[in-house]
Amino acid sequence: MTQAFSEHFGALQDHLPGQDLPWLTDLRARGLKRFAESGLPTPRWESWKYTSLRPIEKVDFAAEGVPRACVSIDRAPSLLPDATESHRLVFVDGHFRSDLSSLGTLPEGASLLPLSEQLANDPDWLAGHLDHLDDAAAQPMLALNTAMMMNGFVLRLSRGAVLQHPVEVIHLGGAGMAPLAYHPRNLVMLEEGSQATLIEHFSHIGEQAYLNNTFTEVAVGQGATLRHYKLQADALNAFHLATVKAEIGRDASYDSFVMTTGARLSRNEASVRLAGEGANCHLNGAYLVRGEQHCDNTTVVEHLVPNTTCREVFKGVIDERARAVFQGKLKVHRDAQQTNGHQLSKALLLSDKAEIDAKPELEIYADDVVCSHGATAGDLDHDALFYLRARGIPEAAARSMLIEAFLAESIDQIAAEGLCPALMSSIGHWLADTRGDA
Repeated sequence: MTQAFSEHFGALQDHLPGQDLPWLTDLRARGLKRFAESGLPTPRWESWKYTSLRPIEKVDFAAEGVPRACVSIDRAPSLLPDATESHRLVFVDGHFRSDLSSLGTLPEGASLLPLSEQLANDPDWLAGHLDHLDDAAAQPMLALNTAMMMNGFVLRLSRGAVLQHPVEVIHLGGAGMAPLAYHPRNLVMLEEGSQATLIEHFSHIGEQAYLNNTFTEVAVGQGATLRHYKLQADALNAFHLATVKAEIGRDASYDSFVMTTGARLSRNEASVRLAGEGANCHLNGAYLVRGEQHCDNTTVVEHLVPNTTCREVFKGVIDERARAVFQGKLKVHRDAQQTNGHQLSKALLLSDKAEIDAKPELEIYADDVVCSHGATAGDLDHDALFYLRARGIPEAAARSMLIEAFLAESIDQIAAEGLCPALMSSIGHWLADTRGDA
């Protein structure tokens, strides 16, 4: 697979944006070299202990640098009600589609562009943000993304800028004639006192296999607020690897929620640094998987300074032979007194062949902290199920009601207006498929 991706780079090199920028050409070369040296991560890596990428190695991915004009889509799906105003970007098989996008009118101090346009307009600014290859936690998939990044989006808010309407970014896969691999690179930069809501929706328009290897850098400046929500509903034979690296400043807030229903194999990895006093983050998620699906949620939250808070809750429903992974680590540095951190993983196992690997961790070097973690896994509450059935509710409907209530507790915390019904609807569709409803 390492050789295959190296061949992809050779085939795509002339189509990758920024080929006239020496610093970017050098960065891509270093990324490819780093990936070639390490190859795909394996379970021998501690952070990949429960997730194997062997299924990816069995797919013969093709390289495609030029978007195919023959892909016809009347309207991209949305998670927001029809009347909701938003700033909307649409990507099909990794390529930006301006004909399906609608940026709207952005307030003063706000910028939203595809990565390719940002490279054309202000490459010097990007030069300071795209190189993470020397980070201690740099991963092979990040190195591959650095070499192969073709598009993505850049959201920038200057001091005090407020986006009244959400940014919705829609990624559609499966349109290719052959399995495709693409590597979006996104940047979200909020300066002091700014505010934004970002909604990402991963879906598909075909059943062709594909690999989406995404890296998103987030910086939330002093007193700024970012609400970042994501629904991953890729095709069931797709592969979804997404990494978010975030740094949260003084008195700033980062509210994240990830919901997973799609992909044969998915991994959502978040690395958050609480770098300013008063910084706060919520890292929450929900997942519903069945069949042979594999879903991995891995998080690392570093409390670097005093008086920072983090709350992390992931809830999942696992059926048939599916497998889920939760790895969560809270690291409290020596000077980070008055830290408040909470971490919880809860899973419902609907089959005796379903599996959850949960690994919550606390690594604490300060002595004045309030930190906790926990993990639970089990079947539905049989007493509650009996109560509903005793009142004439069929078993399948009763089970669905309990599952919806279990997940709704997480979804109800989402602040984006109009998004909760769409997520609950996704749960309803998943449950209907489970029951075999028409």
